[in-house]
Amino acid sequence: MTNTDLINKFYTGFAEGDSNKMAECYHKEVVFKDPAFGTMKGERANNMWKMLMSKKTADFNFSFGNVESTPETGKATWTAEYQFGDKKRPVVNNVTANFKFKDGLIIEHIDTFDLYKWSKQALGAPGFLLGWSNFMRKKIQKNANDNLDTYLSK
Repeated sequence: MTNTDLINKFYTGFAEGDSNKMAECYHKEVVFKDPAFGTMKGERANNMWKMLMSKKTADFNFSFGNVESTPETGKATWTAEYQFGDKKRPVVNNVTANFKFKDGLIIEHIDTFDLYKWSKQALGAPGFLLGWSNFMRKKIQKNANDNLDTYLSK
């Protein structure tokens, strides 16, 4: 399997809501990083995807493309459209993903997106007023990781 095939398999699993297919693409020592969760390693990264897939609703739309890779690195873009939180605020999140590979698997996965734009959509007025700040970034990451811890404790 080429690295391009691996990235396609990962995002096909995402589109299908299949966190097991996604986990098959990750090295056991994977490092994942994004603005909402911060940095996670190994099984915690896989568990984040399991949690997110468990919350997936019928209104969730996902697409990916622009997949490229070399023997060492890869990249892709993806978009998720969903409703966030109790107020079901509509969110369109455009993400750029960068990868590194080891032993035929993803060893590093870094997603980047505009957290301020996301927070304005997802959080409403607080996101608009404070979404640009380090305080809000830390609060978003704490809430995301607390949600993951709650999911794992069940």
